[in-house]
Amino acid sequence: MIEFKKVSKYFSKSLIAVNDVSFKVQQGKILVLLGTSGSGKTTTLRMVNRLEEASSGEIFIFNENIKNINPIKLRKKIGYAVQSIGLFKYMSVKENISIVLKLSKWKKNEIDTKVDELLNLFKLDPKKYKNRYPNELSGGEKQRIGVARAIANDPPILLMDEPFGLLDPITRNQMQIELLELQSQIKKTIIFVTHDISEAIKLADQIALMNMGKIVQIGSKEDLIKNPKNEFVENFFKNKI
Repeated sequence: MIEFKKVSKYFSKSLIAVNDVSFKVQQGKILVLLGTSGSGKTTTLRMVNRLEEASSGEIFIFNENIKNINPIKLRKKIGYAVQSIGLFKYMSVKENISIVLKLSKWKKNEIDTKVDELLNLFKLDPKKYKNRYPNELSGGEKQRIGVARAIANDPPILLMDEPFGLLDPITRNQMQIELLELQSQIKKTIIFVTHDISEAIKLADQIALMNMGKIVQIGSKEDLIKNPKNEFVENFFKNKI
């Protein structure tokens, strides 16, 4: 479980990226941070694994304040998948997925087994894919490998920042379906950032709509669509679904 209590992030006195944000993500659920560019979504996400430090407020993971957790140890508990994917082009698929496992001192035979298991989970034949390099993969395949790497060490939490944003609409839709299928098996606690309303509606157990660093409304997709808190929420969803 993830909890934010009155969290703010200031980059300067005049630049408030996140302003007094509070929310909870229940274990095994997907919270989507939805909003336009500059609304504070990514900064909020990056504070969970301390890539950005909160200026004020408290963040808890499984009831432990993250300020009391060594950042390196914290990040081992958290998978991180981003739009740019970040695969190392001179490493094979197997080597890319294995990075976190090697840092965690897994044995070679354990790594081999885990890589095959993850590739099969993402419907990629290990014999066909594990020795390929990123330039030999399609956009959707690269993104699958990126997510496989993020969950390789079986972290309880997964952060996803616009992970499908660069994919074509057909591949993006397929990746959304596959994420939901995957989540039904692995039951991670996920925070997913997007500016795409249809993506948020498809994936979210809860949606937190952000604007100018604040959460304007948080709830189920039905809550936000049928019972908008104010005119901003109503207009955000109006004629876009």
